[in-house]
Amino acid sequence: MDSFKKAEWVLRVAVAGEFLGHGVFALQGKKDWIGWFAQFGVADPGTAGTLLFWIGVMDVLLAILVLVRPVPLALLWMTLWGFWTALLRPLVGMPVWDFVERWANWGAPLALLLFIGWPKDWKEWLWK
Repeated sequence: MDSFKKAEWVLRVAVAGEFLGHGVFALQGKKDWIGWFAQFGVADPGTAGTLLFWIGVMDVLLAILVLVRPVPLALLWMTLWGFWTALLRPLVGMPVWDFVERWANWGAPLALLLFIGWPKDWKEWLWK
């Protein structure tokens, strides 16, 4: 296996691990995360728990997808979602360093997207 393929697999495993880990926390209904929903207008813990569950399902599915085939549109979503969830920390009152610490959460999917090549047309966003 050449070094480019090895580097791609390192990124794929890193991105999958990050999304699998966060997905499992979401499926478990991580208490802090449920509380954050109230700051964005979802005050009912049951509704927040349900939303968090489905976010967890999506994160786990994306983790599996990136291992099977790194689809550019999924990687773009993972980049944006990783950035948002990192940025969320200071927005809910945590130190800005909690955002800085999570730069890899969006940097790794972005690096993988750039590594496999930015799509040239809309079809390549779905299958490259």
